Amino acid sequence: MLEHGGRLRRAASDYGIPLQDWLDLSTGINPTPWPVPEIPLSAWHRLPEDNDGLEAAAANYYGTDQLLAVAGSQAAIQSLPTLIPGARITIPGPTYAEHPHAWRGTTLQRIDASVGRIDAAIDATDVLVLVNPNNPSGEHYDRAQLLEWHRRLASRGGWLVIDEAFIDTAPSNSLAAEAGRPGLVVLRSIGKFFGLAGARTGFVLGPRALRAALAEHLGPWAVSGPARIVTQAALRDHAWQESARTRLLAQGQRLGALLHAAGFGNARGPALFQWFEHPDADTLRHRLATHGILVRHFDSPASLRFGLPALEADWQRLADALDTPGIKDLSR
Repeated sequence: MLEHGGRLRRAASDYGIPLQDWLDLSTGINPTPWPVPEIPLSAWHRLPEDNDGLEAAAANYYGTDQLLAVAGSQAAIQSLPTLIPGARITIPGPTYAEHPHAWRGTTLQRIDASVGRIDAAIDATDVLVLVNPNNPSGEHYDRAQLLEWHRRLASRGGWLVIDEAFIDTAPSNSLAAEAGRPGLVVLRSIGKFFGLAGARTGFVLGPRALRAALAEHLGPWAVSGPARIVTQAALRDHAWQESARTRLLAQGQRLGALLHAAGFGNARGPALFQWFEHPDADTLRHRLATHGILVRHFDSPASLRFGLPALEADWQRLADALDTPGIKDLSR
């Protein structure tokens, strides 16, 4: 399996720093999650049922009822290549590694993530897979541009698959409400914005026939009873969502400013993380780890992704570490 952020126990073992002494900035997950209430015993005792209100709550949140609840968007990422027709797959990069991994074995074209390069590739593509905003590079694609790419693909039976895992802080950019159009699939998750990655709940928004085929492929009870209860309540908590968006947008700007002040001025990303390329990214990752700070390292291109600190003390700890000589001499 591929490497992902959040492997805190491995870092604790590798560096000999106790687990509780780490500042984990490796995941891009909301550091202040939605406050989960007590879960009724019946949720653990009975098999989950699909008429419990979860789909209605999701339809209200995403602006469409053309959706299927799944065990995290990862379940869909792994399944879609077996359900979507098309021989020529285009995936701009760098991007979330599970997407090209899932489509291996096809005629897969990896291209630069620029709008111009994607636009030039559309007419020779059967399936375009995008992450918007992109993870890890933070690339953002305009909604109108996405709809035009979808129109060109769908006009000849092609597909546009969009992973919107990090779009909840800017929901007006989402294509969720367009779900149901032929050849359009939108993936959503409650792991990032709501900070509930452990619930493993996501949604596939797309045409009815595809959703039916995916449901059959995944089998019954794809989402656990406790996860259904928690997800439904989180999706209905509009006051918390509005407050979280305001807070996260401010924190994302703060993180970008902090990295810029430390000499890493090319950092960019959505509210939940900041990413920058650096020729000595692995050395920088290692030096931060010696301070008990875990960030996400990428080999190609050599780069680092920083998630948001949770507490004011965590922000100060990061600022202090970035100001140490061993790290400061890598800044530009």
